[in-house]
Amino acid sequence: MLKHLLIKNYALINQLEIDPSPSLNIITGETGAGKSIMLGAIGLLLGKRADTKALLNEEEKCIIEGEFNVSGYRLKKLFEGLDLDYDETSVIRREITPKGKSRAFINDTPVNLDTLKAISSKLVDIHSQHETLQLGSNEFQLEIIDLFAENQKHLGAYQEAFTKYRKASKTLEKLINESKEFKTAFDYNNHLLKELDDIKLEEFKQEELEKELEKLENTENIKANLNAALEYLSRTEFSVESGIKSSMAAFSHLSEFSNKYAQLSERLKSTEIEIQDIASEIESEESELFLDQEKIQFLKDQLDQLYSLQSKHHVHTIEELISLREDLQEKVDQVINFDEKLDAAKAEKESTFKKALEVAQQLSERRKAIFNTISQNLDGLVSQLGMPNATNSIAHQNIDLDKFGMDRVNILFSANKGIKPEELKNVASGGEFSRLMLSIKYLLAGKTQMPTIIFDEIDSGISGEIAMKVGKMMKEMGNKHQVIAISHLPQIAAKGDQHYFVYKDDSFERSVSNLKKLSSQERITELAQMIGGANPTETAFQSARELMEIN
Repeated sequence: MLKHLLIKNYALINQLEIDPSPSLNIITGETGAGKSIMLGAIGLLLGKRADTKALLNEEEKCIIEGEFNVSGYRLKKLFEGLDLDYDETSVIRREITPKGKSRAFINDTPVNLDTLKAISSKLVDIHSQHETLQLGSNEFQLEIIDLFAENQKHLGAYQEAFTKYRKASKTLEKLINESKEFKTAFDYNNHLLKELDDIKLEEFKQEELEKELEKLENTENIKANLNAALEYLSRTEFSVESGIKSSMAAFSHLSEFSNKYAQLSERLKSTEIEIQDIASEIESEESELFLDQEKIQFLKDQLDQLYSLQSKHHVHTIEELISLREDLQEKVDQVINFDEKLDAAKAEKESTFKKALEVAQQLSERRKAIFNTISQNLDGLVSQLGMPNATNSIAHQNIDLDKFGMDRVNILFSANKGIKPEELKNVASGGEFSRLMLSIKYLLAGKTQMPTIIFDEIDSGISGEIAMKVGKMMKEMGNKHQVIAISHLPQIAAKGDQHYFVYKDDSFERSVSNLKKLSSQERITELAQMIGGANPTETAFQSARELMEIN
């Protein structure tokens, strides 16, 4: 419910604050005093478009702020889903700057208008005489029916089943689209995969093959250098080996003169052995090395195949080709196994649809079973409100499954005897519609926690005993929910737990609207003036006191 409302610098309002009762609040005042301006300000909290023309002082910003107790509305998940801080006392604020920039906040978090509407629509319900859109919607009419049938649990079960069905449908649709894409690329991917499989990448040693090819292609040069090395080491008269032998012969007579000479002689012997071993290995290498053109061509073919694949796929290493091959294998496998996935997805969609349809049928039967009871209740209430010949019925047709089930309903109405009930837009006048809507909301008030209800002069066109009954219904609604009624009828105004008077103050350079909470005596004076005009008689005062006593 609304705990506190602040309106600052809006239209004719300089600053206005109100702490409404949790029950029935009445607002009265002369025409043009500012009652509709208050509703316009509240409309900004509900997400209506802002305009700089709304600023009283064009050099200051406009602020509309509502503090709400939201503890009874089960809105925590909605707040969390919109990434908002949840507090049982939540504040909604709207600002309009002198430059025309509009900003909205929920618990000091900036929000866009869609988010503002999502929250505020759960907190405030403004009903005026010409409001027909809400009652004309299938969603609202189903809500009425479900509340009467106590279908909340069944509706929740259906919506859970429907969500699973929609998820399965989207999964299947996605797989079908992917299947088309995969199958288009399947032949090409399979060809690429075969090329990469044929080369046996894990066994391919690119660096070793490149070195082996380089060696074979330089066979003649290598053999020439090996032979030259042998010449220097051992094959000529002045070779290294021959020189070492001569040096050893010279040292053979020196060893007896010094241990140092003996050590040097031993080192020469070791060097001779090492030189002979090196020469032997070089000779072996040279003898085994020959120009193998077939091997050269084989290696070239192998490497050319590899280079071609690397160039084709814009990579530089075998590891990258292996990674690419794995990706291609996955894509090919997806197509090969896709029929199984499609069959499983189709089965899941059929299964979830069957379950959702089953629950929808149960929900539909519970709805249809309550149609007559709702119609009888409404007929009884509108009869009390001055339409004894009014009748209503609920038309029904089955539709494809949607968020609310498989039902489309339409409340049909006739205010006159002998006239077949039709859609509200075709048969209900403003006053008739208002009394029907009041009856519906009166019935709903006994079934669920409702937002703050604001009735904007829906008592137009009624008087006397009917006004008393309308006031009685509002009073009873106020016993369970917060109601704010803008009224011009004393019979209704007398029913309020709190009474606010809107008036125009001309004591400043510019006229402004003000709001005053009336005391008991001030209420009697206001009621008397509503009955007898600006200068009420004692009879008017007596009538006002009687209305207050009845209340």
